[in-house]
Amino acid sequence: MKWSIDARIPLVTTADPTALAAALAQGKPAAVLAEAPPPDLPEGAVALVSFDVSGPTHAASCACCAGRSAAAAALDRLFQARVRGACGWFDRVVALAETEAARAEIAAALREDAVTAARFRPG
Repeated sequence: MKWSIDARIPLVTTADPTALAAALAQGKPAAVLAEAPPPDLPEGAVALVSFDVSGPTHAASCACCAGRSAAAAALDRLFQARVRGACGWFDRVVALAETEAARAEIAAALREDAVTAARFRPG
C-alpha cells in the first residue's frame, strides 16, 4: 500500500459572500483570503488578508514582494501570521474571489509560485 500525506494548507475559492459563509461554517478553523477591499472578518474566520488584483503600487521586484503576485504575497502574510502566532490557528483557507481576475490570480499563485505551492494546495 502506498501512503501519501500532503501537509500543505488546503485553499478553497468561493465567488460570493453567501458561499464564503457556508464554507466557513463547515469543518476546521479557517482563514479568509479576499479580494480588496476586504470585508469585515466574517463569522467563523480566525484571520483575514486581502490582495488587489490591479497589482502592486510599488516598483517591480521590490524587497517586500520580489515580483510575486499580490495573491501570493497575501498568502505569504497569512502563513507568516499563522506560524508567528499573530492570528488564531487555521487548518484551511477560504478565498472570496468575486471576479474572474481574482480567481485567476489565486489559481496562478497556487500553480506557478513556488513558495505558495509549497505551503498551500487547492482544496
